[in-house]
Amino acid sequence: MQLNANLAQRAVVHHPSLTWVAAPASGIHRRLIERDGEEVARATSVVRYKAGSQFPSHSHDLGEEIFVLEGTLADEHGSYGPGTYLKNPPGTSHAPGSADGCILFVKLRHLAPHDPEHVVVDTTQAPWYPGLVPGLTVMPLSSFETDHTALVRWAPGTCFNPHRHHGGEEILVVDGVFEDEHGRYPAGTWLRSPHLSQHQPFSVEGCTILVKTGHLLRPAGPGMHA
Repeated sequence: MQLNANLAQRAVVHHPSLTWVAAPASGIHRRLIERDGEEVARATSVVRYKAGSQFPSHSHDLGEEIFVLEGTLADEHGSYGPGTYLKNPPGTSHAPGSADGCILFVKLRHLAPHDPEHVVVDTTQAPWYPGLVPGLTVMPLSSFETDHTALVRWAPGTCFNPHRHHGGEEILVVDGVFEDEHGRYPAGTWLRSPHLSQHQPFSVEGCTILVKTGHLLRPAGPGMHA
């Protein structure tokens, strides 16, 4: 399957408008946002676990990033509540499940093959730092070489400088409304801006976005299930 798979093209998806598709494990469904491959795929998805559902143990050859949108995810390594960011580096394995159900934003096979860093951040407790313009605050989540993942919070009326994305940028609008000269993006919108694209973002109402930058120059390859 190829879905928004050309990393050189801009893409915008409002995931709440997508249909849930059954995953191989019982009680788990996915909204497919980006995919290059079949059940083994480089992929971006929103994943819903019903109460008591679990994936069998599996490995991630090129890593996995998870942001818990609702509920609690658990595996043999820990328990991850709402707002938790989790990075499982290439070569790691786990058997994730949810006793009470959860909804996750998941990215598979987007990490550098030699990135060794396992990261768990409870974003409801971690500190925010001043951003580059007034009204902007940033919570760094993960950095490796050119790859950077962070939460960015925009106060109402915040406007950022025009800028170009070296290595590209992906955004998930977690809450509020994010905007730029190309459009208006409510909560649940995923945007991909390719390498060397440019824009001038702002937020009239205010918003929180999950941002990943610098990773879109690596070749895409087949991946593993979410």
